[in-house]
Amino acid sequence: MREVRVFELEHDEPVTAWRVERPSVFKVISGNVWLTVEGEHEDHWLAAGESIGLARGSVAWVSAGQAGARLALASGSERKLPKLPFGWPMPAWLLRRPHAV
Repeated sequence: MREVRVFELEHDEPVTAWRVERPSVFKVISGNVWLTVEGEHEDHWLAAGESIGLARGSVAWVSAGQAGARLALASGSERKLPKLPFGWPMPAWLLRRPHAV
């Protein structure tokens, strides 16, 4: 299952910080967003329709552009793959089921 959260930020709101619990995709729905990820050397200016992936455990700082912004944060479940003997992970292609025709 996937979780999608939608947020709205006004231009005059203070910068907001998020700690990412699961790998997520940050997507701008409308407006412009300034985003910086702790540990990265460059900031990101994202416009409507643009997105960026955020790794688990990262901290992202977000602020809206002049006209405010609407954005979505989507994350999927982190399901554990079955293990083979000796603790090796099961290859994903072995887990696929044949499609019915």
